[in-house]
Amino acid sequence: MNLLLSSFWRATGQCLLPRVIGMSLLPLALLSVLASAWAYVYWNASVQAVQTWLGHWGWIDATLSWLGAGQGEGFRQVLAPVLVLLLVTPVLVVVCLLVVGLIMSPVLSRLVAARRFPHLERKRGASLAGSLLWATWSSLIALAALAVSLPLWFIPPLILVVPPLIWGWLTYRIMAYDALAEHASKEERTGIMRAHRLPLLAMGILCGLLGTAPAVLWASGIFLAVAFVIIIPLAMWLYTVIFAFSALWFANYALAALEQRRLPAYPVSEPPPPAENLATPQSP
Repeated sequence: MNLLLSSFWRATGQCLLPRVIGMSLLPLALLSVLASAWAYVYWNASVQAVQTWLGHWGWIDATLSWLGAGQGEGFRQVLAPVLVLLLVTPVLVVVCLLVVGLIMSPVLSRLVAARRFPHLERKRGASLAGSLLWATWSSLIALAALAVSLPLWFIPPLILVVPPLIWGWLTYRIMAYDALAEHASKEERTGIMRAHRLPLLAMGILCGLLGTAPAVLWASGIFLAVAFVIIIPLAMWLYTVIFAFSALWFANYALAALEQRRLPAYPVSEPPPPAENLATPQSP
């Protein structure tokens, strides 16, 4: 618990460093370009496809008819864009997580190591290709879990549990791996991720819960059309800041756990001096 809390406060302070704030804007620029390009090419087609899909559900048509012709059509026009955002946002979040994991996490881990653990030996137990493969495989599993659990999101209690749990698992897998990639060997990394699985998962879930706050801004952009250009980039920047905080938190925790793991189990006392150097007592 002490390790968990101390790493949390250290990561909070490190997020205020100008270098960290500056780096948080780099993924925002890339993701803004990707989101704008997707919206320019696929937005209208996606909304029309969702509207057509909604038309095949009888209970939705019955509900719209009950609401009335004018209100029902307006509700249909609002519901389709919201569903498109709900489907596209997880993909953009995963892309953001991958960008942070591949670009920012190693830099932030080195920043933490230079400030707190300059004495730690770098065993380089993972390569860039291994980190990319690990992040891709973990993201595919998370996307599959999101797709399977999507119907559960419409149940009020479960929408507060299922998405943060999936994001927490994904964040824990990627951030812990990247935090230990340069300094830990493969055996050390596997051992730490196994021994500290519950605290790391709790950290990931908390970061997942923090990540739901920008989603509210993201979804509200469709209703606040005038502020759409401002709200969406702001939400994406908040995602990036939260991911940067996650990387710093995991780096502080994982490297401290690695330092503790490398400490000897028992303090080694200094060896006694050689017998010939001992002064022999004089006889009276």
